[in-house]
Amino acid sequence: MDHGHLHHVSVGVDPSSGAGGGERFPQWSVQETGEFLMIRAELDPRFMEIKRNKLLWEVISRKMKDRGYNRSAEQCKAKWKNLVTRYKGCETVEDDSVRQQFPFYNDLDAIFTARMQRMLWTETEGSKKRMMRFSSDDDEESDLEKTKKKKVAIKSSNMGSYSNTKEILGEFMKQQMQIEKQWMKAFEEKEEERRSKEMEWRQTMMALEKERMMLDQRWREKEEQRMMREEVRSQKRDALFTALFNMLTRQDL
Repeated sequence: MDHGHLHHVSVGVDPSSGAGGGERFPQWSVQETGEFLMIRAELDPRFMEIKRNKLLWEVISRKMKDRGYNRSAEQCKAKWKNLVTRYKGCETVEDDSVRQQFPFYNDLDAIFTARMQRMLWTETEGSKKRMMRFSSDDDEESDLEKTKKKKVAIKSSNMGSYSNTKEILGEFMKQQMQIEKQWMKAFEEKEEERRSKEMEWRQTMMALEKERMMLDQRWREKEEQRMMREEVRSQKRDALFTALFNMLTRQDL
């Protein structure tokens, strides 16, 4: 989360820019990092499915370029590793002030929370499928009584599994809604910050323009005063020359 993607990039060396060799790269701004994490969150399920994820980083690089940021796949990967390292460092301490100093803690926490929910969902579905295969293998027994007992047991087990699955799904949806609220809150905060910076920039430009106009007005006033003084001096010189000329003329006569 924009007015044509007008990004103010500060020049310097960002240790998370990736690509060694002593090359200099623009630092990651707060807005750029936030949009990078949004893209990374969208593709996180694919990262969990694919081991060789070089192509996924290329996709992220292209998406960043579409949003006006020229970042290579290596830079994106290095930035992600640095953010995860800092996130893990915050997780090891209990002091909330340390987490508050990391502006992207909530973004990363939402990504990893969603990942855990997907893993939990996958494990639940796997358990359900194994349960169905087990019940299918036992259908070949010929004893009618055992078959009835097993059907009752399977039905009871399936009901319990269905109940547990329903509870897990309910909890998953609840947490998913909470994650979406966190994302929306973070987006609104960033949008408000952008609007505030834009308003501050506009006010600064207006103040500079006003100051320029005042300086221009002062210069004009001084220039007018100088011209008036020059005109007065010119008139005095003319009067003096005329008086001298008249005096010399009278003496000659």
